[in-house]
Amino acid sequence: MVEPKSTEMDTHSIPDDEDELPNRVVDWSPEEEKRPNESVSRLDSLIMPILTLGFFCLQLDRGNMANAITDRFMEDVGIDQDQFNVGQQMLSLGIVLTEIPSNMILYRVGPGRWLTLQLFLFGLVSTLQSFQRGYGAFIATRLLLGVTESGFIPGGLYTLSTWYTRSETAKRVMVFYFGNQIGQASAKLLAYGILHMRGVGGQPGWFWLFALMGSFTVLSGFVFGFCLPDSFQNPHSTFLPKVAWFTPRELHILQTRVLLDDPMKGKKKSRIGKDAFKRAFTDWRCWAHFLITLCNNGPQRAFDTYAPSIVTSFGFGNLVSNAMAAVGLFLQVPVSFAFSWVSDHFNLRGETVMLGFFCHLLGYVFNRAFTDVNLRGVRYFGVVWTQVFGTFSHPLNIAWLSLACKDSEQRALAMAGVIMGANIAGIYGAQIFRKDDRPLYRRGFSVAIAVLCVGFVIALGRWLDDKRTQRQRKKEKHQLEATSTSSADSNTEVGAKEGSPVELKSSAIDPLQ
Repeated sequence: MVEPKSTEMDTHSIPDDEDELPNRVVDWSPEEEKRPNESVSRLDSLIMPILTLGFFCLQLDRGNMANAITDRFMEDVGIDQDQFNVGQQMLSLGIVLTEIPSNMILYRVGPGRWLTLQLFLFGLVSTLQSFQRGYGAFIATRLLLGVTESGFIPGGLYTLSTWYTRSETAKRVMVFYFGNQIGQASAKLLAYGILHMRGVGGQPGWFWLFALMGSFTVLSGFVFGFCLPDSFQNPHSTFLPKVAWFTPRELHILQTRVLLDDPMKGKKKSRIGKDAFKRAFTDWRCWAHFLITLCNNGPQRAFDTYAPSIVTSFGFGNLVSNAMAAVGLFLQVPVSFAFSWVSDHFNLRGETVMLGFFCHLLGYVFNRAFTDVNLRGVRYFGVVWTQVFGTFSHPLNIAWLSLACKDSEQRALAMAGVIMGANIAGIYGAQIFRKDDRPLYRRGFSVAIAVLCVGFVIALGRWLDDKRTQRQRKKEKHQLEATSTSSADSNTEVGAKEGSPVELKSSAIDPLQ
């Protein structure tokens, strides 16, 4: 162990030049051994609620359209179901077109300022959706909402990757996605109450849905501005640049943990170079994760949009259907937490993704089979099952992808790429449930089953590759250990013959690097 330097400034300083890779060692005493955990707990209590709140707001603003259509939104605006699907495609298209540029800006200016600005922007657009009338206005507002939302999710994921070690990633990613899941569920319950405001101020219920939810998002932007620390290099919030959320000693310990776990995180550059794009988008493993997301999220996006309408087709009232469509989404939260815990605790990345994927696939099999069943309770079970297992394979896949990346630049672009895949999935997913297939949507469920089968096969192939790589590394490790042992024995024999003592030192080489 290296003795710590005498001055606090030298010991606890955070490097200004992010191109340099600091030489980090564990320089805290045994008495401080528990302090890193205390620092991480403080980090969790600050970072996680804020990022989760942002995702909650994003899902409220993005997903409220599913609730609005149960309140005669299409009739009031003057569009039909197929035109509505095009609008949903525009939302995803806006995200896809600006996802990479948004993340390049975030990488340059830092998550504190950029994520705060985004929350204000998409909250404002969501509020303005209250005033849309006509097909043109509908298309324009959905596209603009996608543009302003683009980059927020991968920006949040990138922020997590910079503050936490790799073994802590999957659980935090899942907690981050709780904002999405709770937002989906809460939006439907809130919509049940808000949509009863139809007629207040001479406006339809969906007017108040967009106005109130969008205003809440704008207010949440102030929480980001006042409370979200930017990075180790700039551990201050945007609106309070002189307030320190951590002591220098805590920052030192938190950063040391991260750099010892992954030294490449200390090589963050001021901008992303062309070589980083090559590393991110020519790596077949990254593309495998992109395709897994593409296959999982298309059916999920389609089902989430039409779940309240599907429940209505069983014979339940329009507004009651919004509340009933929230049940599976609330059940998803503890189930997804259990999957993420297993993924982290037992390092079962591919296994948890595949199991979640299979259960998601099984949900569409249930829904397709139950179209011939006249018992609405049985058909409702299919909806709940699909919602419970529909989303969380995506964040688990993201954590799996993060561990496959070799540096912060590749990780930032890969995060953007996988979220782009999720939104490209939204483009085709918006057309799975069409007007000529309702209300049973037999064709739609069959398409979803086929797409999910393809995704499951890709996940299986990626998992088999991981197993092959692990076996190869173990073999190389054993060979290196055998070579070291043989060399040490040879040196011992030579030393014994010459009558001189031989000092054996353990190799500092990590065969797994």
